[in-house]
Amino acid sequence: MNLKYFDIKEEVAKAIKKNKPVVALESTIISHGMPYPRNIEVAKKLEETIRDRGVTPATIAIIDGIIKIGLNEKELEFMGTDKNILKASRMDLPIVIAKKSNAATTVAGTMIAANLAGIKVFVTGGIGGVHRHAQETFDISADLQELSKTNVAVVCAGPKAILDLSLTLEYLETFGVPLVGYQTDELPSFYSRKSGIKIPYRVDTAKEAALIMKAKWDLGLQGGVLITNPIPEEYSMNEEEIKSIINKAIEDSEKLGIKGKELTPFLLSRIKDLSKGESLQANIELVLNNAKVGAEIAKEFYNLSNF
Repeated sequence: MNLKYFDIKEEVAKAIKKNKPVVALESTIISHGMPYPRNIEVAKKLEETIRDRGVTPATIAIIDGIIKIGLNEKELEFMGTDKNILKASRMDLPIVIAKKSNAATTVAGTMIAANLAGIKVFVTGGIGGVHRHAQETFDISADLQELSKTNVAVVCAGPKAILDLSLTLEYLETFGVPLVGYQTDELPSFYSRKSGIKIPYRVDTAKEAALIMKAKWDLGLQGGVLITNPIPEEYSMNEEEIKSIINKAIEDSEKLGIKGKELTPFLLSRIKDLSKGESLQANIELVLNNAKVGAEIAKEFYNLSNF
């Protein structure tokens, strides 16, 4: 890691140096995923949830071309309010850094930064994946490629429900990404616990997940581990209702010709409007639940790594 490109927050640096558990958090959810001021409230609550479990949170972003591993309150507010924040995935990182721009890191971007800093657990809401009609558009998120090459475990509530979930699973299998359900045999579909899609492996404890991570990397097998954690039952949206809302949002995006990096933020915003805010509350609750699970997995992995 070339330190001239990084600024590691003191509490995070101390935890990494002492080989204490740390959980990475992305910043796209702050800059592009939720409206102000809920985005700031949720970002702070996520960090608090992780700290309450004895783990150090590290929200990752790029400010003035510097990769920030951990944000202070002023930086967090900036990421949540500035209207010119870019989105940085793998392809964007060198350009954003060279131009000294400001960017929120996507799942892929956050994985890269976390891995370079020595952080092995990353919590997010949902990963990107294979978009619907990708066989014609080739619209496949870089998150999937990153999972195949970067040694970070990602805890999420499944792929975002706007995607083609079956094709996303096929892609992950092709590239050898271990996919496990946390206390579930069915792939969570972000807003809902249900998808109708079985997943190959299940873990019921944080220690089981940590053992899989350790075994993979001890064997020298490159790439991440995807741990899918369903939204809590009381916040899970009706599967058919949310499918109908998503289909309407996708139809609207196609009419407006919205594609590429603008597509996911548009769809999430449109789904929020069509669901009268229910999807936003579900999004908040699922990512907070992921933070709880991710913190426990980080502690278990720390214990395994130190003995």
